[in-house]
Amino acid sequence: MLAVGRGEISAQGPHHPAGRDRADRMRDQFDDPSKTAKIGLWWRLVAVRRFDKVISVWQNKIQVECRARSAGRGRGRSTRIDSKGQANVSQATAPTMTSDRYPFTPFARGWFRVAYADEIAPGEVKRLQYFGRELVLFRTESGVARVFDAHCPHLGAHLGVGGTVVGEGIRCPFHHWEFGTDGVCTRVPYAEKIPPKAVAHAWPVMEKNGLVLLYYDAERGEPSFELPDLAEIDDPAWLPLDRNFWTVRASWLDMNENCVDKAHFKYVHGALSIPPTTAETKGPLHIATSQFRMRAPGGEADAELVTLDYGPGFQLVRMSGLIDSLMINTATPIDEENTDVSFAYTVKADGDERKQHLADAIIKDLKNQFEADRPIWENKAFLKRPNLCGGDGPVSAYRKWYSQFI
Repeated sequence: MLAVGRGEISAQGPHHPAGRDRADRMRDQFDDPSKTAKIGLWWRLVAVRRFDKVISVWQNKIQVECRARSAGRGRGRSTRIDSKGQANVSQATAPTMTSDRYPFTPFARGWFRVAYADEIAPGEVKRLQYFGRELVLFRTESGVARVFDAHCPHLGAHLGVGGTVVGEGIRCPFHHWEFGTDGVCTRVPYAEKIPPKAVAHAWPVMEKNGLVLLYYDAERGEPSFELPDLAEIDDPAWLPLDRNFWTVRASWLDMNENCVDKAHFKYVHGALSIPPTTAETKGPLHIATSQFRMRAPGGEADAELVTLDYGPGFQLVRMSGLIDSLMINTATPIDEENTDVSFAYTVKADGDERKQHLADAIIKDLKNQFEADRPIWENKAFLKRPNLCGGDGPVSAYRKWYSQFI
């Protein structure tokens, strides 16, 4: 299931006090026997259940209104659950061009994971929070995945809270307006004419390599590059993907920049030496190649690490030499500082039990390497003009490349 800590907000979470107080006052009227005796117990129960459904819509609308009113007065707080099931309080704000910590937009342009394909079934609706905004992910009855801005353009109800899939679209829980896969309203059940501006913004979505990816552009432009097909995903010689998730208090840049920071491989990850590292760019693609001398069962071995960044949100890391492995690294901004990170690992085992054991050891080591990086990422400051030296690697060239996405 899609973990709540990875962008999804639980619809059963605590409601805003304003909505709860109003709901409780009105529900008390139904609970007063003197006011309901005339309609009978059975009809009273039916009325309460229907009223609770309406209250759910109201409460989510009120939350949106209160967040909008407070946007100019400072940051709001929302409780989220991380991948380990621990409650965290994260900052939830309207999108801005920069944050206090980073002198560039935290929401870069590119393709970003919003789910693994098997996490959203036909007819299912999920509430998400990414890029500092509310979103709704749903899969139509024919299997097409779509992502809309969450709030109905009619009166602002949240499509991800009580919204339902109807054929090839989604229906609002409030007045049952229906929207097609392009976001255009296709039906208002009680009106002959549909308002021409009744359109929910539909983000470009691509489903590839077992991922549902959204193309984010603050100016809502069309995708400017594609992602590759990965033959390893369906190749029986390769092990099934081992998926891992983290919520990290850092920008995608802090994490991705490690691929060219060759010195850190020795001093953070214990490489036997600082690996020679080269880099090249091909438009939206950045390729970093490092040559490692590493510890291995029975001694030492040489390995080559090739990191391919397709924009800021999709990274492939291929290792060859000791064993062939592939990591699919995806990092999607939740808000101005927090990022939903997933690493999916696979190794070419060819049915060899010894290689499978080696693969398990390598995957365990890769997870440990991430945990070694994490406290550094979460507590470092971004320096616009760092004091670099000759042995640092092509950091400046990497920053020049990524500037095209911000």
